[in-house]
Amino acid sequence: MDLTLDRLSVVTDGKKLLHDLSLNVQDGRCVGLVGPNGSGKSTALKCIYRALRPSSGTVRIGEEELSHLSMRRSAQMVAALAQDGEVELDFTVEEVVALGRTPHIRGNQVLSARERELCERAMEQLDISHLARRGVLTLSGGERQRVLVARAFVQEPQILVLDEPTNHLDVRHQVELLSLLRSTGLTTLVVLHDLNLAAAACDQLGVLSDGCLVANGAPEKVLTPELVHDVFGVRTTVVSHPLTGDPQLLYSLTPTPPSPDGSDTSCPSPGH
Repeated sequence: MDLTLDRLSVVTDGKKLLHDLSLNVQDGRCVGLVGPNGSGKSTALKCIYRALRPSSGTVRIGEEELSHLSMRRSAQMVAALAQDGEVELDFTVEEVVALGRTPHIRGNQVLSARERELCERAMEQLDISHLARRGVLTLSGGERQRVLVARAFVQEPQILVLDEPTNHLDVRHQVELLSLLRSTGLTTLVVLHDLNLAAAACDQLGVLSDGCLVANGAPEKVLTPELVHDVFGVRTTVVSHPLTGDPQLLYSLTPTPPSPDGSDTSCPSPGH
């Protein structure tokens, strides 16, 4: 199912955090949002999982406008991993994963055999089956992150929205998680800080800077030395991965400031 952001803007305390963001994530595609800290990536995602109401513009799930759906219905269709996702009560891992079924059940309804099997499969996929009886507060940050991703999978959404899902993960689990995302066939919008991982995992990249979408397209078209310098303030050499052909960035250790914004507050047209 397609996910469409149509001229999405967010204004808070007189500051415009997002400027007319338009982005389409086609059915079954994985699109990455990248950009410096404070560029509006998490703000955009919050509008999709309804933690934040946009000041203007719309979010559509397929042909339906998100704001017209009940909270239960939107939770059945969209699963999210928030950047600050926390579990404050010491539930066990299997209890937290099972919470992903909440939008689909009523009251204290017991999980069906199929739902229990779904939870077990998600824990296997995220390599946390051995932690099932552990309290989540005893886990490392990376282990807890994988628990929250498993919970999102158990939700059986049509759209996944993930804010820095590789946060706290070691290299092996980063690679395994992003490979898993590519194999699900779900429509996925993911925020990533590692541009090399984003290039390898995503079909398309949208680059945000100061709340504006400044580039949008295939990773090899978007991740140019000029754009990375202008947006992130670092000098890079872009090479092709010897096995996959994906663009990979080699960074200079001499950073330079991003290009000045000037006085014009309008967004440039993103490249395609």
